Amino acid sequence: EVQVVESGGGLVQPGGSLRLSCAASGFSFSLYTMSWVRQAPGKGLEWVSSSTGDGLRTAYVDSVKGRFTIFRDNAKNTLYLQMNSLKPEDTAVYHCAKGDSNNYDVDGQGTQVTVSS
Repeated sequence: EVQVVESGGGLVQPGGSLRLSCAASGFSFSLYTMSWVRQAPGKGLEWVSSSTGDGLRTAYVDSVKGRFTIFRDNAKNTLYLQMNSLKPEDTAVYHCAKGDSNNYDVDGQGTQVTVSS
């Protein structure tokens, strides 16, 4: 059974940083491209970033380029998202998902990120 558990969200002031984690199980993690997607209040899912299985290729939505970094530890079956210079518009529930920007499956409950002063 595929399972992902996201953690690391919270309340942070604009300009602050957070690191999200996604612990995965039930599938061969290192073989899959993994993504972070987010859902802001009242809006649909938005793809944020992805990493190939080997971690060598990454991609980001334009709005987070230069501020967010995706990386993974395949030995721990864990995906991360380092978020710096956070803005109020980054407020959302962040989900870890199998797949890339065009085709992903959201399985977990997500973790809430709130950027506010």
